[in-house]
Amino acid sequence: MNLVIALLSTRNFITAERIRKTVYGYGDSPSDEAFSRMFERDKNELRDLGIPLETGKVSSMDPTEGYRINRKAYALPQVELTADEAAAVAIATQLWESPELVTATQGALLKLRAAGVDVDAPDSDVMISTSAAMPGLRGSEDVLRILLDAIDSGQAVQFQHRSSRTAPYTTRTVEPWGVVTYRGRWYLVGHDRDRDDTRTFRLSRVGSEVTAIGPRDQVVRPEGVDLREIVHRAVAEWPPGAQARVWVAEGRGTALRRSATGSTARTVGGRAGDELAIDIGMHDRLAREVASYGADALVLDPPSLRDDVIARLRAQAGMGARPVEAPAEVAANSGAERP
Repeated sequence: MNLVIALLSTRNFITAERIRKTVYGYGDSPSDEAFSRMFERDKNELRDLGIPLETGKVSSMDPTEGYRINRKAYALPQVELTADEAAAVAIATQLWESPELVTATQGALLKLRAAGVDVDAPDSDVMISTSAAMPGLRGSEDVLRILLDAIDSGQAVQFQHRSSRTAPYTTRTVEPWGVVTYRGRWYLVGHDRDRDDTRTFRLSRVGSEVTAIGPRDQVVRPEGVDLREIVHRAVAEWPPGAQARVWVAEGRGTALRRSATGSTARTVGGRAGDELAIDIGMHDRLAREVASYGADALVLDPPSLRDDVIARLRAQAGMGARPVEAPAEVAANSGAERP
């Protein structure tokens, strides 16, 4: 390090003899031969480290060989981050809160800000703005690390999960596709082998022991899958009071009938049944429940919920996502356009 400092501090080439006299450590060499061995070793080490050590004449009047480090080649280029890269840096500094890492990350942020780089995370549902907005991760750092390692290695994972704080844990086996943040909470998205469906799991409800299973490079995230949209649909709640209109066949849909706030007798496609008014709450949960009844339940409104149910039924049937024609009476009375 002393040699690097000395060679960087001069614009002219300096001789080996001058280095021996002025650079701390070389003056203790017992002989010229010992100094030569030490100096050659250090020069080779600098070159191995990629430090641009140059040789040249000391001056036009002095042909003696000298040494220096090319400052331009040695210096790192100016740090230039895009807005997304700067946001990623800001979020990364908030992932872990150990004292050791906090010191390092805060120092890095200060240096970037001093260089004029804006590293403040934007206010977004999938971005974290402050460590106080991260209750969904605290206590789940190890879980996050194991999940990210499994995603990187293409392995399935097995863990204990509960649907609510009071619900019992159940074992889930999942092919992980990614981890997404939404409103300060962290969610795993992937294919649930036990349910044979795409599912979302809040990390704070995953048990502390997560195990990667199966061979590596076997789990691949499907093309075109939007993890953020999956999480949004799974956990986003509709405005209070928002309701869906769902038709259920006579004698069917017991759970849907139990959650309905009102019902009206209605015949659809020649089948007797009832039109139910149901609070939507979480879009994904209601879509999953309606789809579980197959042909015995039909969403009349809103269209987005109906499309979601149809997509789920087609996925279960192994069919493509082609348009589905609603019964004539439903199309006429619900405002849906017939394809």
